[in-house]
Amino acid sequence: QVQLVESGGGLVQAGGSLRLSCAASGRTFSSYAMGWFRQALGKKREFVGRISWNGASTDYADSIEGRFTISRDNVRNILYLQMNSLKPEDTAVYYCAAGDYYRLATMADYWGQGTQVTVSS
Repeated sequence: QVQLVESGGGLVQAGGSLRLSCAASGRTFSSYAMGWFRQALGKKREFVGRISWNGASTDYADSIEGRFTISRDNVRNILYLQMNSLKPEDTAVYYCAAGDYYRLATMADYWGQGTQVTVSS
């Protein structure tokens, strides 16, 4: 079992940057692929990107357009989402998730509670 806790959200101006973290508890963090999702108010949860268990593979939603980078530290059990060139449409609650890499774009085994990111224009 994996418990996930996101942090690092907040208010930022358009064009700015934020780095989200997701701390995982449990000894099996390194055996899971990890992903980030987001959900804007009144919209469905949306896949942002994923990273394989060893960090060798990453994959991002087209809407990210190369502005975000996912990384992980399997020693400290932390997943990161570096977000640059933020836009108002990136405003959402951001969730980290753990699961199988090939299914992670649509489903996950474990979810965090989410952290709010608000981008002002």
